[in-house]
Amino acid sequence: MSGGLLVAGTTSDAGKSVVTAGICRWLVRQGVKVAPFKAQNMSLNSFVTREGAEIGRAQAMQAQAARVEPTALMNPVLLKPGSDRSSQVVLMGRPVGEMSARGYHGGRQESLLSTVVDCLEQLRGTYDAVICEGAGSPAEINLRRTDIVNMGIARAARFPVVVVGDIDRGGVFASFFGTTALLGAEDQALIAGYLVNKFRGDVSLLEPGLDMLHGLTGRPTYGVLPFVHGLGIDEEDGLRVSLRGAVRESIVAPPHGEDVLRVAVCAVPLMSNFTDVDALAAEPGVVVRFVDRAEELADADLVIVPGTRGTVKALAWLRERGLADALLRRAAQGRPVLGICGGFQVLGERIEDEVESRAGQVDGLGLLPVRIRFDREKTLARPVGSALGEPVEGYEIHHGVADVRGGEPFLDGCRVGAVWGTHWHGSLESDAFRRQFLVEVAAAAGRRFVPAPDTSFGALREEQLDRLGDLIEEHADTGALMRLIEAGVPGGLPFVGPGAPEVPAARGARGAGVTGGVGVRGAPATGSVPVPVPSRDRGSAPDSGPQGRDGLSSRPDTLDGGPGRSAGSWMDDVVKEAL
Repeated sequence: MSGGLLVAGTTSDAGKSVVTAGICRWLVRQGVKVAPFKAQNMSLNSFVTREGAEIGRAQAMQAQAARVEPTALMNPVLLKPGSDRSSQVVLMGRPVGEMSARGYHGGRQESLLSTVVDCLEQLRGTYDAVICEGAGSPAEINLRRTDIVNMGIARAARFPVVVVGDIDRGGVFASFFGTTALLGAEDQALIAGYLVNKFRGDVSLLEPGLDMLHGLTGRPTYGVLPFVHGLGIDEEDGLRVSLRGAVRESIVAPPHGEDVLRVAVCAVPLMSNFTDVDALAAEPGVVVRFVDRAEELADADLVIVPGTRGTVKALAWLRERGLADALLRRAAQGRPVLGICGGFQVLGERIEDEVESRAGQVDGLGLLPVRIRFDREKTLARPVGSALGEPVEGYEIHHGVADVRGGEPFLDGCRVGAVWGTHWHGSLESDAFRRQFLVEVAAAAGRRFVPAPDTSFGALREEQLDRLGDLIEEHADTGALMRLIEAGVPGGLPFVGPGAPEVPAARGARGAGVTGGVGVRGAPATGSVPVPVPSRDRGSAPDSGPQGRDGLSSRPDTLDGGPGRSAGSWMDDVVKEAL
């Protein structure tokens, strides 16, 4: 088959990740060997593959939906925000430095197109089908010239595009039409149709609008997916809940014992891998909430300080809000606290950071006899061990190196009384360890809570992925989707005005696969309609000139390339070495 499909969205959080996972699970149940792919991901929720590569956690979840092992090929570029204007760039699973938003979009991004196309081609050579996920909206016209994740990769691979819209937000018809109409003719020729997500009510009331949308755009809607509660599947862009709401939409089951157990998660800045607490939320009788006020810790039986991309910033935030003092009082009273990764570092005695915040030496909360030194090399690992008498697996993603100077051993960290700390993400997904940990928490908190003896987080995750597959199978036009995957873009798709100016070829693109009518596999373009290209004075972005220091970061956009080396030349070398 060697076909594929790109799932785009009208907005961020429209449902691209879960739809991609659902299509992967549906296809693998049909006997199709399928892989997920996202050229570029921006997320603080990441995962470590068995080869030691860091990728977006959503792609790891999609790989599980496809029943394959995740690899760096499935997410070659990962951006991990460190502020509103800069991110760590992770290329082929390895961090290569910090870059400002302007520096990245000012020419560095497009140099990665050949890398992501090569990764996609390798997957296409191994799997029957590759289901790609876009990012944000494909109609971000200010960024189209450097796009490598939406229409850039779709055009390079000649993949059909299905646009997902979240009808629960409202305005889905305008979003579908506007997304299409803002694209240039070559991009529009790849937009095969639409998929409505999170619909509540009688579908028959929606059908007249779908018919009118078809009449306006010449493109069908491939399904209407209903709103479903309780799908706690890994996302990438946010919590999807208010800070003081329960974890996602998880359904709180009655406790197995006499009491419930209340868990408060400090919603620190740049919180990463908040998915660590999903396994706790899956336990009957455990209620997990994100909090940002000191008084909200008062009735918590367990407080978790989670991972963060800004340890020193998180520590200052805890102190400013009075949460640090509340944690100190809890520890003095013998009430349970768990620090994970950056949260573990916060609980230590001292932090020496010349890498992440460059703040130098900073005093920690002093709850654990640990000193942290930030190293330029990032630790990426999949450790296996034991704790509390039970086997544990996890994964590590951190620059901080812990010097543990006392306490009882706990995974790679330590424990003092009812305060635990570890760099291991994902440890609570180990069922026997999680149950024993909750037994100790309940005892320290004075709660008559008993963990259910048969909760399997892995089985619950499989059930959720099957539900996503069911959504696609039952509510999408699977026959039409299969034809798109096998045969590509249907011909004769009309142009929807006014369109946008065509973008120039991005550096790093191979031949005409990005702007012309021939893809990377030599397939001719189909369905394109020649139209006059609007002149440059009608809203198109000018060609970008040389980029200098932009004032958005604390140093030039060198991506740690070394003195005297430009980011562009350095990035070219990195791309060559990564292939």
